[in-house]
Amino acid sequence: MNYLLMGQPAPGAEPNPIMTFLPLVLIIVVFYFFMIRPQMKKQKEVAAFRNSLAKGDKVVTTGGIYGKIIEMKDTTVLLQVDDNVKLRVDKAAIVKDMSDVPVQK
Repeated sequence: MNYLLMGQPAPGAEPNPIMTFLPLVLIIVVFYFFMIRPQMKKQKEVAAFRNSLAKGDKVVTTGGIYGKIIEMKDTTVLLQVDDNVKLRVDKAAIVKDMSDVPVQK
């Protein structure tokens, strides 16, 4: 019987080590392109957004608090939530800019 046509090594012959690890390498490549790379891209976008924040921007925190930035420091932001209500939050807690959201009536 011709074992080479069937994709199997002949009896007594050792399998090719490259063919043994090929499925594992393919799985790693698929994980990189479909899971790891998009996550790294998203992290870069979020970091760029947080670095571009400025005084006067309207933002939302991870807890769902809407506010306007009135003061910025290295790692914290002072938000004005309402008249005479100010909260100091970590810069990492800010998730989106509300200036591009349409006003609902």
